[in-house]
Amino acid sequence: MIKKQILVVEDESIVAEHIRRSLQNMGYSVSSVASSGEKAIKEVEEKVPDLVLMDIVLQGDMDGIETANQIRSRFNIPVVYLTAYSDEKILERAKITEPFGYVIKPFNERELRINIEMALYKHKMERELKESQRWLNATLNSLGEAVIATDRKGIIKIINPFAEVLTGWKREEALGKPVTAIFNVISEGTDKQTEDPVTKAIRQESFYGLADHTVLIAKEGARIPVDIIGTAIKDDADSVIGVVLVFYDIIERLRIDETLKRALE
Repeated sequence: MIKKQILVVEDESIVAEHIRRSLQNMGYSVSSVASSGEKAIKEVEEKVPDLVLMDIVLQGDMDGIETANQIRSRFNIPVVYLTAYSDEKILERAKITEPFGYVIKPFNERELRINIEMALYKHKMERELKESQRWLNATLNSLGEAVIATDRKGIIKIINPFAEVLTGWKREEALGKPVTAIFNVISEGTDKQTEDPVTKAIRQESFYGLADHTVLIAKEGARIPVDIIGTAIKDDADSVIGVVLVFYDIIERLRIDETLKRALE
């Protein structure tokens, strides 16, 4: 099994050596020890450790918090703070860097190991989640159908490019708005508003069509005949947490149907 590489950032040599030995006793590999923020960033660039154990008070122009912030934003490597300081103002500054752990000196090896393992696991899950999100975004963006996803209250969380084109609403305009404000659908025969698609999807779990001959009224007033599919999104407890709406521009299909109808007359 490959040992996890940890960079120790500590400006007191005796303390740094104690931390290095403790980490090795716990089965980790210490990639290097840095005594300043500048050196820490250089070591991260060169050796790309799995985790950085960071003291807050350091020699030089950069303290541990500023160093951690750069490491997190530039290299996406998890940082665990190891410090003798528990001042509230320092803690508040440290929170902004989104650390994966915070251990107060003097530490015991069990506490340190738990924080390191939790940080490594959390970072792994975070990385996998981001990768899944990239796959999802790529899939949605390449679909030939319009897709809108909302939470249970009907607030838009996702809208793909094809849905932007049909509705006339840009992503940045639509996100966070009620779906009924963006997805304005009427029944062609009566020009009456159809049922709220989120309400219908939650009630029926899935549906095909909100009404006969549904028409989407785009942002600038264009009328687009559409077919609509709605599906409820459920969590592991079988509770509805949102709704996905898939809709299609069927104007070309209607033209073909009309042409065939005339040909048969």
